[in-house]
Amino acid sequence: MTETILANAMLVLPEQCFTGSLHLADGRITAIEPGDAVPAGAIDCGGDMVMPGLIELHTDNLERHIEPRPKVDWPHAAAIIAHDAELCSVGITTVFDALRVGSVVSNGRANYSEYARALADEILGLRAEGALRISHYLHLRAETCSETLIEELAKFGPEDRVGIVSLMDHTPGERQFRDVTKLRDYVCGKHGLSHDEFENHVAQQVALKNRLGAAHEAATVAAAGRFGAVLASHDDTTAEQVARSAAHGVHFAEFPTTLEAAQACHAHHIAVMMGAPNLIRGGSHSGNVAAHDLARAGYLDIISSDYVPSALLSAALMLGDLWADLPRGIATVTRAPARAVGLTDRGALEIGARADVIRVRRINGAGAIRGVWVQGARVG
Repeated sequence: MTETILANAMLVLPEQCFTGSLHLADGRITAIEPGDAVPAGAIDCGGDMVMPGLIELHTDNLERHIEPRPKVDWPHAAAIIAHDAELCSVGITTVFDALRVGSVVSNGRANYSEYARALADEILGLRAEGALRISHYLHLRAETCSETLIEELAKFGPEDRVGIVSLMDHTPGERQFRDVTKLRDYVCGKHGLSHDEFENHVAQQVALKNRLGAAHEAATVAAAGRFGAVLASHDDTTAEQVARSAAHGVHFAEFPTTLEAAQACHAHHIAVMMGAPNLIRGGSHSGNVAAHDLARAGYLDIISSDYVPSALLSAALMLGDLWADLPRGIATVTRAPARAVGLTDRGALEIGARADVIRVRRINGAGAIRGVWVQGARVG
């Protein structure tokens, strides 16, 4: 049995930090010892922080690798491997790759074609070949305002490592884009729609929601149960929407858009996840509630990097400073997301836990990754 010892490190445990050594063997954490001693053969961390590997529940990063420029479809195997390597390089050791299910096939300008099943096969295939460094699960983003959601969900099953299914509703004038002018800026900027094309888009999306929204919502809840996946809500805005999420059995809320919604989530024992870019930038790019306001009010539980992988560690360190509690800040990207999706084998430095561990040096407030271990094997 090969043992790795990370010695003379600032160990970040769930409730405390202290200088000590961490022993890794047979894919698990086997011992945690206090003190600055460096045994023969150990890695001297020189006081660097050692903490659990980061857990990412929602990232759009793969899309950036698959389509690095508009209408450029990059070879998928290369894109997935690059995505995996990038996440590893910033300390993420478990990821739930977000894939949209539910397409609009009647309107070619909508840019909402089906892709999830084929891409999932490629991710799972590379995982089976041992080509990926970190642990990958699937997060199916079920777009209820679409035409093909039920058919696309039917193509997945319990064997597909679907860990999360999120209820998505991007109907114009609701949730994330209650302010339709913000939606116009986003859609026209991304897809180059004219004013008339945008107005047609809005009318078509509202009509879709009215015609299929309820059936798609019910199918999504049922699919999560069939997969054995955790159900998440997305962009809850009102207390009424949160109550509906709670009735469906939602475990955590992705990016609630208002303080009212975040408060209601906590009242229903639904964990609140916010985006790291929101926290770091000081506010939402969509004009919704600021993550730091929820953190100060005690309504922030989980952080997601969303579209900037390197933001995950930086945001956790920022929260540690804001709360004057480093373990609490780090827990938002380790223990809390792990527990939200039922992963009890990782997310904390505990004896017997999976040896997904990162070494971090703090430089001018930022976290620099100095080493990454997955199941005790160094991968970065």
